[in-house]
Amino acid sequence: MSSAIVELKGIRKSYGIGTPVVTEVLHGIDLLLEEGEFAALIGPSGSGKSTLLNLIGLLEHPTAGDIAIAGESATHLDEVGLTELRGRNIGFVFQFHHLLPAFTALENVMMPAIIRDGAPTARAEATASELLHKVGLAGHEYKKPSQLSGGQQQRVAIARSLALSPRLILADEPTGNLDTHTADEIFELLREFNRERGSACLIVTHDPRLAARCDRRIELVDGRIVGAGLGGDGG
Repeated sequence: MSSAIVELKGIRKSYGIGTPVVTEVLHGIDLLLEEGEFAALIGPSGSGKSTLLNLIGLLEHPTAGDIAIAGESATHLDEVGLTELRGRNIGFVFQFHHLLPAFTALENVMMPAIIRDGAPTARAEATASELLHKVGLAGHEYKKPSQLSGGQQQRVAIARSLALSPRLILADEPTGNLDTHTADEIFELLREFNRERGSACLIVTHDPRLAARCDRRIELVDGRIVGAGLGGDGG
């Protein structure tokens, strides 16, 4: 049995279908990401990195090809099926945290479980509190995002991404608007959870220092993978 958490075969993505101008952004992408792997997705701006990440996250549909997450093909799933597959397996961290401003840090981390269960539960609250402690935010549980620094907000976002114990974390420039010291701390948090929980992580980054510390670097240029070599020190 394959240990791949992500398997892409012949993925193409075009925009403007049905109009006079059709733009193909991804050109036949094949990719395997193994369980527990920590990989960087790198490449110049406009190379298709965010599009590829959105496809892997089942937020967009490919024009052609097949995407399998944890061994299950997403090709013929409807929106309900895609939502369920995504919810069972994937956590997201974005450059802009997308925290809900009216809710506390604790409530933001609980939100994936609230959506899944239909209501807050004591178990979800305990899990959220534990995760906030793990990301160094003990004592900040009842603060709203506006009361937190950028680095603290990103820690909340990481805790939220882990609320349902995903097998895959997708991180799109999670350190892009942080200073170097805070960026290193956020990277190490992701790395720590990768090691402790065995969650695979695919991180889009423009920071060559961080990319070199991943297990593997997947380079995308003009919508094609041109390299998928090992990282530097792997740690």
